[in-house]
Amino acid sequence: MSPQTLQHPDLTATTRLFKGEEVSPLLAPRGVYLAGGRLMIADTAQNRVFIWDRLPATEFAAPDCVLGQEQAGGTGRNAGNRVSRSTLFYPSGLWSDGERLIVADAWNHRVLIWNQIPEVNGQPADVVIGQPDFDRNEPNVEGIGHAPTARSLHWPYGIFSDGDNLWIADTGNRRVLFFEKIPKSNYAAADQVIGKPGFNERDYEHHDPVWPYSVKVGPRGQLAITDTQYYRVLLWQDWRSAFTQRADVIIGQASLDGNGQNQFGWFPKANTLNWCYDTCFYREGLWVADTGNSRILWFDQVPSVTNVPADNLLGQDDFTTGSENKNTIQTTEGSLYWPFQVCIESNTMVVADTGNHRIVIHRLNM
Repeated sequence: MSPQTLQHPDLTATTRLFKGEEVSPLLAPRGVYLAGGRLMIADTAQNRVFIWDRLPATEFAAPDCVLGQEQAGGTGRNAGNRVSRSTLFYPSGLWSDGERLIVADAWNHRVLIWNQIPEVNGQPADVVIGQPDFDRNEPNVEGIGHAPTARSLHWPYGIFSDGDNLWIADTGNRRVLFFEKIPKSNYAAADQVIGKPGFNERDYEHHDPVWPYSVKVGPRGQLAITDTQYYRVLLWQDWRSAFTQRADVIIGQASLDGNGQNQFGWFPKANTLNWCYDTCFYREGLWVADTGNSRILWFDQVPSVTNVPADNLLGQDDFTTGSENKNTIQTTEGSLYWPFQVCIESNTMVVADTGNHRIVIHRLNM
């Protein structure tokens, strides 16, 4: 069978669309998360995070809570004022265990933690990582050109926790920070770093994560770092090994020396990537948000060797099409336009279909 041929086309049982609140709909949402039946969306371009206590059943629905703005319909950077414990500026990655909420407040160069799921609009965060307090937002605390530390951040886009440990994709510093416990106090220092020999380094080698946008840990302890600028996903079979060794497996390139969009091909293939932004472990397999190809790749098994082809995909009819919305100028339920983040709870998948300003909700048939 050709590696460009779909092996089992029916990945989803049902698909529907969600666009947020009708009077103030989503605009380029980059983050989405499901936890305990709640739906959380980072409405990135409008500097706010929405929370629905239950997954909406209609195309539009008013949220139960809005974070980052003083008023529900607000959209300004830091709510049009100075940065504070209640504001957001280009929020991206989200994580929750249904009790706590963590938000990558990317352009404020910080990560915010709510110790309980917020219930009030504009509810202030409890803890800040990356800044000494809630009133500062310079990259690496001191501003552009200053070296990072174990406490600082520069454009943190991705976050993940297993409920105890915390990983932060500190994208602008080209590294991933690791905390042995989710911090309970401000300006906590990371315990270890992935991708750098120390906390004060920012120069990079192509064998390490160059632009780590997303970090995820699988049920068997695998670690996936989505390395956007090198069009690849770096995989370690045991997350603990990432502190001291290079990735075990590469998705999207033939080796650690490769860095071509679609491996320098005109069109995508089942084994190539283009501006990838996220992964999602699911059962024995792995989903990869191949954002620049407007598709989400599915691997039946988490790859154990480099450069393997995907087994299936969402968003395109075949592996060799990479245009937005399946070569059309109109969106459909089955099309995607730059999907940024993927999350699955039980058999419900939510996709931040960023270019179409919506969330795609699938019931998986797997």
